[in-house]
Amino acid sequence: MVHDWNSIGDRRSKAGAVHRGEWGLQTVGCMPPPVSSAVILTKAVGGNEAAAIFNSAFGSFLGIVVTPLLLLLFLGSSSSVPFTSIFSQLFMTVVVPLIIGQIVRRYIKDWLERKKPPFGAVSSSVLLMIIYTTFCDTFSNPNIDLDKFSLILILFIICSIQLSFMLLTFIFSTRNNSGFTPADTVAVMFCSTHKSLTLGIPMLKIVFAGHEYLSLISVPLLIYHPVQILLGSVLVPTIKSWMVSRQKGVKLTRPTV
Repeated sequence: MVHDWNSIGDRRSKAGAVHRGEWGLQTVGCMPPPVSSAVILTKAVGGNEAAAIFNSAFGSFLGIVVTPLLLLLFLGSSSSVPFTSIFSQLFMTVVVPLIIGQIVRRYIKDWLERKKPPFGAVSSSVLLMIIYTTFCDTFSNPNIDLDKFSLILILFIICSIQLSFMLLTFIFSTRNNSGFTPADTVAVMFCSTHKSLTLGIPMLKIVFAGHEYLSLISVPLLIYHPVQILLGSVLVPTIKSWMVSRQKGVKLTRPTV
C-alpha cells in the first residue's frame, strides 16, 4: 500500500486547525462582558440602562480574575503555567490603569464636566486600533493555516451562537414567573451574550504569550465582537417595538383603582 504523505499531512494540518478553532470558540465563552456595547444598545432600545451598566461593569471586574482561570482550566492544563507572572501582568495591564483612572477622576471631575473631552471618540478610536492591529498580527502570520472556507464557517457558527443565545435569554426572561420587566429583558439579552474584545485580547496575549497558535485562537473573538455590534444594531428596531408594545400591554392589564 502506497501512502500519500502529503495528503495525510494536509488532513492532519486541517484537523489541527479545526481543533485550534474549537479552542478559539472556548476562549470566547471565557471572556467577560464589555462595558460599552451592551450598555449602548440597551440605551438605544430604551431598556434598563442602570442594570446594563451594573452587570457590564461588575462582569468586567470579575473577568479580571475569572477569565484567566477559565482559560487556564480549559486550555492550559497540558503545560506548566506561570500563574504568578500571568496575574501580575494582568494586574498591571488592567487593574492598575482602572484604579488610577478612578483616583484621577475624583480630582478632575468638575473640569471634565465643564470641558467634556471627547472620551467617547477616543475610546472608539483606541478600540478600532486594537481590532486593526490584532487583525494585522493574526492574518500576517504565515503559520495561521486558515483558509477562506474555514473563516466563513467560523463566521456562520458565531452568528448562529449569538442568535441562539439571544433567543434563549429572551425566552427565559419573558416567562411568567421570571420577574423581569420588558426593559430588564433587553438588558439581559445584550449583557449576557456580549463579549469584551478590549479585555479579551490583552488577556489572551498574556495567558498564551509565545504560543504558536495565538493568532488562530484569537480569530473567533475578533469576529465575535464586530458581529455582536452589527446584530445588536440590526435588531434594535425590532426589540424596541416589542418592548413598547409589551409595556403598553402591561399598563392596559393593570387594574384601575
